[in-house]
Amino acid sequence: MNPAQIDAYLRRLGAARPARPTADALRDLHLRHLRTVPFENLSIHLGEEIVLAEERLLEKVVGAGRGGFCYELNGAFSVLLTALGFGVTPLAGRVYGAEGRLGIPYDHLALRVRTVDGGEWLADVGFGAHSHYPLAFGERGEQDDPGGTFRIAEAGPDAAGATGGGGGRGVGGDLDVLRDGRPEYRLEIRPRVLGDFTAGAWWHSTSPSSHFTQSLVCSRVTEDGGRITLGGRTLTETAADGTRGVRELEHDEDVLGVYRERFGIGLDCVPTVRNPGKGNRNE
Repeated sequence: MNPAQIDAYLRRLGAARPARPTADALRDLHLRHLRTVPFENLSIHLGEEIVLAEERLLEKVVGAGRGGFCYELNGAFSVLLTALGFGVTPLAGRVYGAEGRLGIPYDHLALRVRTVDGGEWLADVGFGAHSHYPLAFGERGEQDDPGGTFRIAEAGPDAAGATGGGGGRGVGGDLDVLRDGRPEYRLEIRPRVLGDFTAGAWWHSTSPSSHFTQSLVCSRVTEDGGRITLGGRTLTETAADGTRGVRELEHDEDVLGVYRERFGIGLDCVPTVRNPGKGNRNE
């Protein structure tokens, strides 16, 4: 990532270049990312190829002003953080679905981030509704956040009886990330690289069983700590106190206007769902 790309990315976030890669700098960048770069799966329904390569991710997120889903958002964020001097390790996760079942391997990409002031953090700007700030990676108690109460816990055995492992640093098994007492996803602590997630991204963007092929979503955190989500033609605005306003957008120009004015995404036509199904996992 060259200096011009770093500056362009930071301009998109509305952030100054941090003097040092500290925990406070990470918190600021994390929240700004959630506010300005939407969680969206429009490429799947617009027939756009999803390529997990650094330059392609930067072209989309910085050059085209778009968002993406976990592989793209956390992938791009990892490139920026690394360029700014943070220590970044991609981690693979499996998302909890119906009846507590875990999703496919490489279902989710999250980031383990080290800062120069001795912190180690779980950063995740690609899960939709999640923590607004990074979570302390080694903390096993509750962590309060504007997005809820979170906890990182040692995971029990999965359906096959396996507990994971091989992470080193004295940590034996996988970790569950919980929000308000409910498990969100299970993390492997073995380091990964971006290319490892290619099969997961392909499955989620092509499989009829994937939530992402079954519905449209575009969502971001708002400046007041709430959330705005456009799911198909349904616009949902959630305030920081949890109150919600929902309305249906009847006309194409209204849908395109919301994409443009509320998410900064200019489209020529309204996307249509390629595989209508059960709705969205990560709103």
